[in-house]
Amino acid sequence: MEYRYGSHTVYQIEYHFVWVTKYRYKVLSGEVAERVRELVRQTCEAFEIRIVKGVVSKDHVHILVSSPPGLAPSEIMRRIKGR
Repeated sequence: MEYRYGSHTVYQIEYHFVWVTKYRYKVLSGEVAERVRELVRQTCEAFEIRIVKGVVSKDHVHILVSSPPGLAPSEIMRRIKGR
């Protein structure tokens, strides 16, 4: 268990997100899967979101993230999927 620290906070907030491709088409393989991983990593770095664990399957993505308390889960997904 690892706590994160802000200027006036101590927190450990983790969210597990799963999202699927449209009609669950199996398109997340090869170069596309690598690009998805790269974009998710870049986005998370930019917003101080720590990736605890993540998996890109052929038709869906699992990601467990630790985020600052000021970010709502919907905002995290909007930023990640918006890229």
